[in-house]
Amino acid sequence: MSKRKTVIIAAILLLTLTAILSIYHFRYYFIGTSSAPVDALENKDFDISDFHSSVDMDGDGIDDQTDILQGARKYISSNPIYKSKYYDTGYPDDEYGVCTDVVAYAMKNAGYDLMKLVNEDIISDPQAYGIDEPDINIDFRRVKNLKVYFARHAISLTTDPYEISEWQGGDIVIFENHIGIVSDKRNDDGVSYVIHHNDRFQASYEEDILEKRNDIVGHYRVSE
Repeated sequence: MSKRKTVIIAAILLLTLTAILSIYHFRYYFIGTSSAPVDALENKDFDISDFHSSVDMDGDGIDDQTDILQGARKYISSNPIYKSKYYDTGYPDDEYGVCTDVVAYAMKNAGYDLMKLVNEDIISDPQAYGIDEPDINIDFRRVKNLKVYFARHAISLTTDPYEISEWQGGDIVIFENHIGIVSDKRNDDGVSYVIHHNDRFQASYEEDILEKRNDIVGHYRVSE
């Protein structure tokens, strides 16, 4: 193959890759930022009653379950860009974030300071977390620590996505290396959508992914 032909092929491949990345970029910033899945169904479509917690931690007149769901939507409405960074503030204070920040900000909206709660739990039982030197600014932003925290302090529910009546908007779902908030939107089979932040190029922050994954390790509710 001639040098000229090699250069042409390389240029074509580069242009193709650039076009693909541009499409992903467009979907992420302009199409994928809606918090409401198109044509999604709701509890009422499956004769499922909406769950409302008996607890209102922050005393704002909105129950915890609803507050957490609203907090997740409020956070993703800021269109955070996926990037893992360390913050001296603990909670990200710029345009970036990761999957755990969806949960942290959702809970913060309901009056739960996950940064403080996780830190206190680690200090009380560091062996449960396998942590020798706690760092309040980052420990609550790690999925492995949230697995331990919610298993110890939240209500454990089914991990079978097809037990659809057991899944409610505002629940927390944990995967092997990922975490999100369960949506109050459902697909045609009644399986819940998930509000999450997985990478820079996901099509939407609220997606129909639950039955497509085989690594669900936890499903929790903060209060009854």
